[in-house]
Amino acid sequence: MTAALSSSVLRLWPTVSKSARRCPRLPISRRQLSTTPVGVLGNPLRRSYIYVPSSNGRMLAKSLDIGSDVVIYDLEDSVSPLPADKENARAKLKAFLSEADPSPLTGSQIAVRVNDISTPFFQDDIKEILSNIKVKAVVLPKIHCAEDLDILSDALQQAPLAEARGVPVEIIPSLESARGMWNLRDIASWKSKHEPRLGGELRALMFACEDYCADTGIIRTPSRRELLYTRSRIVLAAKAHNLDAIDMVCIQYKDKDYLTDECVDARQLGFTGKQAIHPSQVPIINSTFVPTPEEILRAAKILKGMREAHASEKGAIGLEGEMIDAPMLKQAEKIIAIAECAGLPIPAV
Repeated sequence: MTAALSSSVLRLWPTVSKSARRCPRLPISRRQLSTTPVGVLGNPLRRSYIYVPSSNGRMLAKSLDIGSDVVIYDLEDSVSPLPADKENARAKLKAFLSEADPSPLTGSQIAVRVNDISTPFFQDDIKEILSNIKVKAVVLPKIHCAEDLDILSDALQQAPLAEARGVPVEIIPSLESARGMWNLRDIASWKSKHEPRLGGELRALMFACEDYCADTGIIRTPSRRELLYTRSRIVLAAKAHNLDAIDMVCIQYKDKDYLTDECVDARQLGFTGKQAIHPSQVPIINSTFVPTPEEILRAAKILKGMREAHASEKGAIGLEGEMIDAPMLKQAEKIIAIAECAGLPIPAV
C-alpha cells in the first residue's frame, strides 16, 4: 500500500505543530434554523490521517507532535512481512502506547492499522494492541465484504479488557479491491452483532487507491479522471450512512501544489478527510478540508438572510443574484459548523 514509507521519506520526517480540532457548540441563534441533525460535526474534526510505521521507534516518538487529526500506527504494509519483524513492530507499538504520556494524545485520535484477516498476524494485532484503551479506532485493510467486518468485530469482542471500554472502537474499512467496491453497499450499512461497546461500530470509509488500481488494472493519471466513479461511490455510500469519507494518499509527497489540488478535488467530491504519508502533508490537508473565507462569508450572509426571512414568514431570499432557499441553508449551516470546529473566524454580517 501507499502507506509503506520509503527510506527517503523516513529521513525527511519533521515536527509539525498541532492545530485546533475541538468543536464548540453552535450558538442557539444558528442551531435553531436547522431541521436536520448536525451528525458527525459534533465530534472533533477528522481531516488528516497520517500513517506511522510501528517498526520505527524514532517516528513513534515524533508522532505525538505531528498535528494530524488522526494518527494511524501501522502494523501492515510499512512493516516487513517477515513474522519476526511483525512481532517486533507490534511489541514496539505496545510499549510505546503503554509508556507514552497520555496528555499529548488528546490532540489526535489514535488509530491502528492491523494486518488483514487472512494473515497469521491479525489475531495477535487485536489481542496485543486493541486491549489498550488509548486506541480509539482500527483500520481494517483489504476488506472484501461485510463478513470481513464480522470477523473483526468478533475479535474485538474477545480482546483482553474489552469490557473496560466505555465507548466502541471505531472501525474504518479500507476499500482496496474490485470485490470490496462491488460489496460497498453491504459494507457501508454493516452493524456489529455484538453490543457496539464490545464489537465496535463503523465510523468511516477509506479509499486505498494504489491497491485498488493494482487489483483492477486502472492506470493512474494526474487528472484522476479514471478514479472519479470509484471515489464518488465511496462518498455517496458514506453520506448515506452518516460516515466520514477518507480520500486516497497523495504519493507525490514532495509536490505541495499537486497535493493541494488533490485535496481541493477531494473536498469538492464530498470527502471529509485524506490520508497522509509524510508530516509535511498534514498542514495542507488540514487547511484544505475546511471552508474557505469566501465560503464562510457567504454562509454567514445566508444564515442572517434566512433568519430574517423566517421572521417575516418567508422561505427564500435573494443573495448576490441567486435564489436562496432550504437546501442552500442546510449547506450554509454545515459550512459554519465546520468552520467553528476548526476555530476559524465567523465574520459579522
